[in-house]
Amino acid sequence: MRIPAPAGPASPASVPGPRPAARAHLPGLERFNTAPAAAATATLLSCCGSRRWARRVAAHRPYPDLGALLAAADEASYDLAAADLDEALAAESSSGLHPAAPAAAHTALRAAHAAYEASFGHAFVICLDGFRADEQSDQVLAGIRSRLTNDPDDERVVAADELRRLARARLDHVVADHPGCPDYGRPDSPSVPV
Repeated sequence: MRIPAPAGPASPASVPGPRPAARAHLPGLERFNTAPAAAATATLLSCCGSRRWARRVAAHRPYPDLGALLAAADEASYDLAAADLDEALAAESSSGLHPAAPAAAHTALRAAHAAYEASFGHAFVICLDGFRADEQSDQVLAGIRSRLTNDPDDERVVAADELRRLARARLDHVVADHPGCPDYGRPDSPSVPV
């Protein structure tokens, strides 16, 4: 299943998700551009679990700036075949709430995740950029409840777009050279599958 690209050119300003900041020098991007192919692919797989997507984005290095990298990631996302999307969704996992959250919230979230996974066969993915930490659990629960009403084909389109947004946020996080990501591991950001 191919996800249609939006009409018109996909400029960084017109694509949802994190916006590339005006950064004069991005050591993380330099390291990504010059890394061996296997390391770059591993980095990309930590952002999106499709091997085809990761190989495609890695093959087009070097990127002159973050915007070019994110545009290439978007293009590769829009071109995912059904098997590629299945592979990427299978690599995602549902995460829980902060351990200090009330027990009732943990129970509600586990039940919502179970219902979603039983309906669609994969973890619920949502990009939470733009939401404060204290709003995220409400957004997740509302998103699951809302998306449980989707038919499977419509939900695949929504999940594919959320996965694309997650990959953008994760790439931005890695390239921004945030502490804790020197080995290009899966970033600890508010944009994670939940």
